[in-house]
Amino acid sequence: MLRIMRTLLALWVAMVLSLGTAHAADGPRKVIIDDEGFQLMHLMLLESSEVEVVGITTVSGNTWANRATAMVLRGLEIAGRPDVPVAQGATYPLLNSEALTKRWEAIYGKLTWKGAWMKQWVEPTAQTTPAYYGPDDPVNLPGGNPTLKPSPEIAANFLIRMVRQYPGEITIVACGPLTNLALAQRLDPQFASLVGELVYMGGSLNPHQVLDDQQAQEFAREFANSPRREFNARFDPESASIVSRSPWRKLTIIPVDPSTATQRTRTLLERVAKAAKPDVAAFVSDLEPGFPLWDEIAAGYVLDPAMVTNAEDLYVDYNTQFGANYGDMLSWREHYQPDLGEQKAYVVRAIDPVRLEAVMVEAMQQGAQSDE
Repeated sequence: MLRIMRTLLALWVAMVLSLGTAHAADGPRKVIIDDEGFQLMHLMLLESSEVEVVGITTVSGNTWANRATAMVLRGLEIAGRPDVPVAQGATYPLLNSEALTKRWEAIYGKLTWKGAWMKQWVEPTAQTTPAYYGPDDPVNLPGGNPTLKPSPEIAANFLIRMVRQYPGEITIVACGPLTNLALAQRLDPQFASLVGELVYMGGSLNPHQVLDDQQAQEFAREFANSPRREFNARFDPESASIVSRSPWRKLTIIPVDPSTATQRTRTLLERVAKAAKPDVAAFVSDLEPGFPLWDEIAAGYVLDPAMVTNAEDLYVDYNTQFGANYGDMLSWREHYQPDLGEQKAYVVRAIDPVRLEAVMVEAMQQGAQSDE
């Protein structure tokens, strides 16, 4: 009799859990954005009715974490989304540093882009020269600083708490260095297994210049002679390797490769701005054109996976040896991986750029309609 009662109880619990899961699946997909600033990718996910952004975490990469946090908070004010919590993350990579990068360049040659450590372009470039800041410099954003304040919780703890609150329901979209995710995994070994899907922009397999213009040619400098190198992974190779060996339920990687067929043109910015609500439209109109749509592809994949035209299952890791290939992407097909914990990943090799642009416009339209 006791055994029967236990069986019935187990069936009841399973039914309740399945109903909860079905209910969650019926609603918008829960998303946490992990990145180093505020850009079109954030707006695509914030404005879309297909997802619910339940938090944003920041990390150093293109700029320092404190500045990235201020940019996100200001962006949320522009988007009219003060409800989205923002948790500041890691200021420094796990091991890499500005001093080590200078030493590496003295031995192996100049990097095209160094993010927060960038002071000038090696050669004339169409893109503006980034301003250089220290990690603790005061933040004074053009147009004023935000009035919104970040959460007192650090990013790694926020990530752990959220995936434990919503096990299997959260998609993390990471478009910067993976330091916060590596820290979360080291703090909580169950972290990765509680994430529904990790989608990150990073790594590089063998990209080729597709668009025939000066800016596309300039961006090709980054991979023409070092096709396995990409900034997000190169900024913190150790974190990228930890993430590669973590037990994700589903891992999707957007390397540089599909971005070479895309470009943030002035025409595209005008289309996106025209579809957006006024404050967002003004922000979009002020964006600098010419960049590939690296991170927008990651957001676009979450909103419309059918935009992928070529993908491959690969085992991925990153080179953490301080040598000429430090930070480069490593990849293997089934049976060839070294079996040191590498996880199988769905790696996007190509996308439909026209469909991506349509997704960007549609997300802005949804945001404008919800604001009426």
